[in-house]
Amino acid sequence: MINNLLAYINSETIYLIANWGVIPFWLLLLVAPNHGLTTFLVQSIIVPLLLGTAYIYLSYNLFLENEILESFELYKGIDGLYSMFANENLLLIFWLHFLAISLFVGAWIIRDSKRFFIPKIIIIPSLIITYFTGPVGLVFYWFFRIFFAKKISFND
Repeated sequence: MINNLLAYINSETIYLIANWGVIPFWLLLLVAPNHGLTTFLVQSIIVPLLLGTAYIYLSYNLFLENEILESFELYKGIDGLYSMFANENLLLIFWLHFLAISLFVGAWIIRDSKRFFIPKIIIIPSLIITYFTGPVGLVFYWFFRIFFAKKISFND
């Protein structure tokens, strides 16, 4: 039975599940950011654990294929990065990394915006931009946060 299940767990399946799987969490952040369900599901360790498990599974498969060290060329320049992304599993590992960090940033924006009473009309565009572009959404939020917090702080 386990072998049958493992036959269906491949890069494409993990990609589809992760991509579509984060959307409900983002919708919770957008529609009901202060609801208890959002706090429990999105602002807890649940999603990073799920994405991290897929990350570990893919890394383990790379290790078994003896490709993890040979494929890891992140610091060899842009050509090394390009060749890394030619490996489907490494590309997916980095995509899982992006999904996890972006959702973490989205959850942080919600928590931080509560602290400074930032209106939802500002938070929603920040979350949407964060979903699509990660750091750009954080910068967008941060500029509005300065206005509401009435201070510039780089370490809150």
